[in-house]
Amino acid sequence: MSINFNFEEDKFSLNKLKLPSRHYHFNDNENYIKLLNIGEGIFPKDRIKTNFKLQNSNLILTTESATKIYKSKKEYGVNYINIELQDSNLEFINDELILYKDSKLIQTFRLKFNESSTFFYVDILTDGRSYENFEFSSLKIKNSFFKGSKLEYIEKFDLSGYEIKNYITRKKSENSIFAKFYIRNSNNDKFLDELHSKEFESFTFSRNKEIIIGSLSGKNMFLLKNEVKKVWDLYRKSLNKNSFNLGKQ
Repeated sequence: MSINFNFEEDKFSLNKLKLPSRHYHFNDNENYIKLLNIGEGIFPKDRIKTNFKLQNSNLILTTESATKIYKSKKEYGVNYINIELQDSNLEFINDELILYKDSKLIQTFRLKFNESSTFFYVDILTDGRSYENFEFSSLKIKNSFFKGSKLEYIEKFDLSGYEIKNYITRKKSENSIFAKFYIRNSNNDKFLDELHSKEFESFTFSRNKEIIIGSLSGKNMFLLKNEVKKVWDLYRKSLNKNSFNLGKQ
């Protein structure tokens, strides 16, 4: 299951599409794509591959709905995302990740960008279905960001639901939903100051200040997504863009 596409000078070209991967492309004002997998989510042995390149283009990208990861006795579902930006702007707004009881997922995200590219990427992790509480078996995530051929930032997670639940208990926190941000702005210093001035204080620089990394947490998905939208609106405002409606209300 895979999709591979390009945008060059804001013109879309589809290179490869292997069902059940699907997409909707809208371009009334800005290029906007919703990714959709036919079926109910990611099952054991599924291999989802998303590859695309932007050249002198702008793209807003999202998923059609929450990504559900199903129970597995042994095998992992795999979600692989590879992106290249050349003189472009990408705004990738994921819906929440819902790992069902005894599920296993490997997710690899790789983004390569050049000096004049910008991006906004966000992931949301939940505690599972409404009657579950971090009962998944294993979540392995690797996120890599390259400026040209040079690695700017990498992070790896190898977690069980039990470890996350235990951490929340130790911290005596009521928050069980987490949003993680990776942002590159045309002026990172100014944008980070703006975030802090709006009391989004859990944001900081990567080592060489090429990327802003941040996180938010909450106990209510609606409220957390509102906070995500506020950060995204600040990003778009900094690029002289109006707020964008993803059409999911």
